[in-house]
Amino acid sequence: MNTQTKMHELVTSHPVVLVMKGTPQFPRCGFSGTAVQVLKACGVHDFYAIDVLTDPELGQAAKDYAHWPTYPQLYIDGQFVGGADIMREMYQKGELQAMLAKS
Repeated sequence: MNTQTKMHELVTSHPVVLVMKGTPQFPRCGFSGTAVQVLKACGVHDFYAIDVLTDPELGQAAKDYAHWPTYPQLYIDGQFVGGADIMREMYQKGELQAMLAKS
């Protein structure tokens, strides 16, 4: 299975996926830490995380899959949402909570 297929399967087989540096318990950059905090603030404590530091090939596949050059990357129900700044803005407007409630 190529990495694009694997990426597609991961983001479509889990309701919430965060492609990040590190893990939810130990984020390895500030943006990934922010993304985890935003998800927790939305009441999402159980989500699938892909650590690009331990799987750089899948990390590159994520960039190609989303056409997004940076991490973190949030997917809800297989749809790319955005990175930490977009997540924070959507959270402040209540949009992220609404998306997650439907998931």
